Amino acid sequence: MMFYALRPLFQSLRSRLLPGGRDLHTLQESEAKFHIIADYTFTAEAWFNPQGRLIWVSPAIERVTGYTPEECLQAESLIELLVYERDRRFALETALRAMKGGPGRNFETRLMKKNGEQVWVALNWQAAHDVDGGFQGLRVSVAEIQERKEAELRLLDTVAELRRAQGLQESYLRRSNDERARLAALLNVMKIGVLFVDADDRVLYCNNAFRRICGFAEEENLTSMRTEVLLERSAGLRADNPAFLAHLKEVKAESETSVPFEIKLVDGRVITEISTLVQSAESGRYSGRLWTYEDVTEQKRNGEQLIQLATRDPLTDLFNRRRFHEELQRMLADAGRRKVEVGLLMVDLDGFKPINDTFGHQAGDLVLVTIAREVGAIIRRNEMMFRLGGDEFAVLASDTAEDDMIGLASRVGERIGAMHFEFAGHPATVTASLGIALYPQHAGSDHDLIACADHAMYQAKGGGRNRWRVYQAAK
Repeated sequence: MMFYALRPLFQSLRSRLLPGGRDLHTLQESEAKFHIIADYTFTAEAWFNPQGRLIWVSPAIERVTGYTPEECLQAESLIELLVYERDRRFALETALRAMKGGPGRNFETRLMKKNGEQVWVALNWQAAHDVDGGFQGLRVSVAEIQERKEAELRLLDTVAELRRAQGLQESYLRRSNDERARLAALLNVMKIGVLFVDADDRVLYCNNAFRRICGFAEEENLTSMRTEVLLERSAGLRADNPAFLAHLKEVKAESETSVPFEIKLVDGRVITEISTLVQSAESGRYSGRLWTYEDVTEQKRNGEQLIQLATRDPLTDLFNRRRFHEELQRMLADAGRRKVEVGLLMVDLDGFKPINDTFGHQAGDLVLVTIAREVGAIIRRNEMMFRLGGDEFAVLASDTAEDDMIGLASRVGERIGAMHFEFAGHPATVTASLGIALYPQHAGSDHDLIACADHAMYQAKGGGRNRWRVYQAAK
């Protein structure tokens, strides 16, 4: 059946010969011989018509790829079926050049076998013509070269191994200097200062970061300098040099790696220092000590900013609800130990929503920021103001009493009521309803104290607003 595609060519030749003639007999013999050669050749042979469609392939294709000739003939694209994905573009370009009359070209590529394995093959594309020179398509020969490729790869591996061995042999001659140069380059690009000192407290090595941190010029050679001289020359940088020297004495007395120690410099920088002994090649002996110094100023600043963001209200810069609960728990624990009172003042604005709804959120934000600033100005040392959300504020007071809290509520209410705003030519005012509760007089826990202060605040709001109330239990 695979040979049927060749019959048009032979039929064309037969039509040119007289029936029963010797030429016809010779042609039939040639056809039979070609059939035997084509079907039993060791290499796979294929024929594509002038439109690039596979019309015949020899049985050897199954040995090479695992696909039968029938499967190849039925495939939409033989290149997509057989050629390894990364090699398809090159194979297709070569085929197109051959289809346009270009010369045949031998090249190597990878095919994908039916079982998923890859196999290397050598391909040759040749244009096929009939006896009149008419273009009949492309003849493709496929020869498996997997063993040769594997041998080449083994040879390449062997050559590479020999070159590696040669390179290692040569590197032994310069290894010491090269490693020293690489280590120096690495240490000099690090932002961490590194200082090696020997057993006699003399400098063996320091990198550029150490020089920058300690105020030495990068080109200055500190090798063999005693550490006492280093300390004397850098003493003016440290905010508390005596404390640092005492720390050094403690570190040198220990054999374990030191814990990070913060050194505050007079210019505001913060440096962390860690030290460890360097063990000698001889067991139980030490050849010196390693010190590392890291500038953590930026990390400290970023950490403080993160804490600020986590505990501050971004609009008013007052402490937020999270910080409120932390401080309330802390104050109650302290008050319980010292047997003193803690006061809580809850503040809810009257008339804020109409301003926000009528003039917009920018107007409402201005009111909140102004109240935070003005009320914050009258808060005393033992008092802390918080924005809990929306138009709700709170003030915590430690070491206080009921009369003190009443005075605080009066001051806050009067200051808020005295504020005047104008938006789009229209005057506006707000007042506050305030609720007071005290620990342990009214509640014994943080949650209960908040509930009592809220209850008192709603009593003030229900009593006409713009007033304060001290918590009273329901009768």
